[in-house]
Amino acid sequence: MASNRTFTMIKPDATADGHTGAIIKLIEEAGFRIVALKKTLLTQHRAGEFYAVHAERPFYKDLCAYMSSGPIVPMILEKENAVADFRKLIGATNPANAEEGTIRKLFAKSMEANAIHGSDSDENAAIESNFFFATTEQY
Repeated sequence: MASNRTFTMIKPDATADGHTGAIIKLIEEAGFRIVALKKTLLTQHRAGEFYAVHAERPFYKDLCAYMSSGPIVPMILEKENAVADFRKLIGATNPANAEEGTIRKLFAKSMEANAIHGSDSDENAAIESNFFFATTEQY
């Protein structure tokens, strides 16, 4: 059974470019309810913990440096079929391949600076949500 919650994070490139409000507006217009939200800065160490699954990949160090380069906005979202619906809303990882009207098509600069993260499974949504938010912060 699919969960009704997913995790997302507006990345440093999108926050630096002032797109946070526009992205949140698109998320809410798509029927998602924001369960938790904060603006924070990851240290390289904390970014490394979040992306530990990629530790052996050649891009890992650059990813950690990028994700700690400026503020991020992590959120927990709620909607029926949340993970799949949100993945559709954000579009392909490479914005050149993203459908028109998706968040990445509208706001991403490149495959690396692609504006937003979205959980790829119900299990990862729960893990990622709990990485950033205590249960008392999840309404």
